[in-house]
Amino acid sequence: MGMDDDAREYHRSEPPGKIEISTTKPTNTQRDLSLAYSPGVAAPCLDISEDENRAFEYTAKGNLVGVVSNGTAVLGLGDIGAQASKPVMEGKGVLFKRFADIDVFDIELDETEVDAFCNSVRAMEPTFGGINLEDISAPECFEIEERLREEMDIPVFHDDQHGTAIISGAGLINAADVLEKDISEMEITFSGAGGSAIATAKFYLELGAKRENITMCDSTGIITEQRAEAGDLPEYKEQFAQDLPKGDLADAIEGTDMFVGLSVGGIVSQEMVASMAEDPIIFAMANPDPEIGYEKAREARDDTVVMATGRSDYPNQVNNVLGFPFLFRGALDVRATDISENMKRAAAEALAELARKDVPDAVVKAYGDQPLQYGPEYVIPKPVDPRVLFQVAPAVAEAAMDEGVARAEIDTDDYAERLEARLGKSREMMRVVLNKAKNDQQRVALAEGNDEKMVRAAAQIQEQGIAEPVLLGNRSEIENTANRLGLGFSPETIDPRVDETERYAERLYELRQRKGITRSEAGELVRRDTNYLGSAMVEQGDADALLTGLTHHYPSALRPPLEVIGTAEDADYAAGVYMLTFKNRVVFCADATVNQDPSEEILAEITKHTAELARSFNVEPRAALLSYSNFGSVDNEGTRKPRHAAAALRADPAADFPVDGEMQADTAVVEDILTDTYEFSDLEEPANVLVFPNLEAGNIAYKLLQRLGGAEAIGPMLVGMDKPVHVMQRGDEVKDIVNLAGVAAVDAQQE
Repeated sequence: MGMDDDAREYHRSEPPGKIEISTTKPTNTQRDLSLAYSPGVAAPCLDISEDENRAFEYTAKGNLVGVVSNGTAVLGLGDIGAQASKPVMEGKGVLFKRFADIDVFDIELDETEVDAFCNSVRAMEPTFGGINLEDISAPECFEIEERLREEMDIPVFHDDQHGTAIISGAGLINAADVLEKDISEMEITFSGAGGSAIATAKFYLELGAKRENITMCDSTGIITEQRAEAGDLPEYKEQFAQDLPKGDLADAIEGTDMFVGLSVGGIVSQEMVASMAEDPIIFAMANPDPEIGYEKAREARDDTVVMATGRSDYPNQVNNVLGFPFLFRGALDVRATDISENMKRAAAEALAELARKDVPDAVVKAYGDQPLQYGPEYVIPKPVDPRVLFQVAPAVAEAAMDEGVARAEIDTDDYAERLEARLGKSREMMRVVLNKAKNDQQRVALAEGNDEKMVRAAAQIQEQGIAEPVLLGNRSEIENTANRLGLGFSPETIDPRVDETERYAERLYELRQRKGITRSEAGELVRRDTNYLGSAMVEQGDADALLTGLTHHYPSALRPPLEVIGTAEDADYAAGVYMLTFKNRVVFCADATVNQDPSEEILAEITKHTAELARSFNVEPRAALLSYSNFGSVDNEGTRKPRHAAAALRADPAADFPVDGEMQADTAVVEDILTDTYEFSDLEEPANVLVFPNLEAGNIAYKLLQRLGGAEAIGPMLVGMDKPVHVMQRGDEVKDIVNLAGVAAVDAQQE
């Protein structure tokens, strides 16, 4: 099947369409239903009748946007009517939800007359926190947006006009920076004079461009004062009429610094590109085919070209999804009455700033592992970058508060954390630990310092104030990597080839001389293997924690810390723990990486240390020792181990948390089974610490929960060590290293 048939099948498969309504409160009992509807619903209704602002408190209004269209200018399809536009509007709702967790009702109005359209939208104001106008033809779109902004007390935003303006504006800011051009002095030529082009040109004025330096062309040619005087132009085009002779696009583009295409594909030739000023900026944004292709534009010049298109298969995609979800997120969260020019500019500047930062591995992988680093090929962030939410929404919210269009004041620092929680429970949980880490920075040694991911992680750890990273490895190689990546930080390094490491070698020899290691072998290990160097540094107190494992097999990375640092006084064994986060639940799974067939004593020890780890995340532990048996329903050697371990823990005064077992996995996590069938259990609520009977079960379970259960996994986190050590999985991403550095730092604080 081709793309068209695939899309038809995608939309028609059960249930038809792309969106649905789901409940956000319990609806399991009669009481739940009486609270949700009659008679309980009367109380919030009466409160709102006294103060309409309470609608934001009691209803979904504050997170609900109406996507409204009449289908008169659907991108690439034209005037197809209201009903035919519905799949597009549903798609817009998907993007709002996916990128900013905003709920949407799509509204298709069979109204082309401006008054009727405005009256219909205005009447829906009590329902929505904001209105996103979509796919409305010019010039009606200008009047509709202007009237609704004046007549409504909630944000109204026509994305087709302003979305492209904001995203390309971010690209303009960075392109000018990369090419060392002054926006106020740049000559800019537009191809296209519709709603998007007019809004973009006006926005560029906000960014510093001069009106006299903007030349705009429509299908007739250059928009000139002569045409305006002859009555040949609609009012919205007249504002960009220039005192120029009659000419076509080729005349307008000659000598210009920047070309902005919002018209039709293939109308710009290589000769026209060659006629532009030195180091030109070309934003050819017609979809699906740009005014000139990326390769052709680059081939036409020998100097630097900053090229942007609307396509995802070329660098610098101008994609409106970088704008509208986050603009509305910030506006909704301060209950803004409008989306002002200052808020739009704040969004563009925040996007521009984000493009200058190191790009997460997940984003790089999403684009085929192509290099993404600030420069001519990367002046606009990628739409899938999760940091756009944290960067743009707070900037928009702050601009709204500064301008006085916000009805609610928020703390922007706390707000960033609330936004992070919207992207998943794991981010919310990690924020708890990272904030703790920042309160008392610890020195964290990164054993594989030569690795690019480690260097990037060290830069983020230092920038965010999570810890003081110490990279172990070849100093010149590490510094060259940092410079090549443009990270802008001077890493602290220890190079075992040239730095003094004799005392670490001596300590290693002292610890291992009766384990077959000679003095010379100890010196060689410390110089050659940074796992031994890092372990000795932590053991000697010169570093507070160690991270390793990124480029090693787990057992080989774990061996040096076990040999040098060893387990804690109250532990004979280390264990690997994963924190799995679901939408509304967190569980810690142990052991998933170390002990193959633990005894009941080891199971009890693992449980205690995992409970301690849970508390570092501000989770009060409730532990279940798992089996295929429930409380003696099967009696054999395998089921006795978790049963006896649970009994030993209940008798241990140091185990100050509820624990029980042996029990089946569903008994541990399903409240009805636990409290109804096994009401005698010491667990009054579902368990959040799950201790598996062996390594095989633990490893299989966490991976199934992650892959099929939709859980996000953080770890493995090593517990039971005498000092903080964490062994990563090979191939972990930079964010995983940063997260484990935070966990290690909090471990060190507790030490």
